Amino acid sequence: MATGTIHEVLDIRQDTCPITFVKTKLKLEQMQAGEVLEVLLTGGEPLQNVPRSVKAEGHRIFKVENLGDNQYRLLIECGISRE
Repeated sequence: MATGTIHEVLDIRQDTCPITFVKTKLKLEQMQAGEVLEVLLTGGEPLQNVPRSVKAEGHRIFKVENLGDNQYRLLIECGISRE
């Protein structure tokens, strides 16, 4: 279970789908199970698609925070060890 320690940060606020998920997936593939990835993204399509796709890959979203101005912060616990 996630400890609240953020291990990596990924800012995809300037990207559009499907690049938002591709970048998130690639970053998670570099991480170990249990590590936490903070993702900064915009509302709309990225906010709908990234969490759904991340869950389908076996990871866990444990926080979605509205930062205002159509910007969001996701905390994702990596669920699959890559080693």
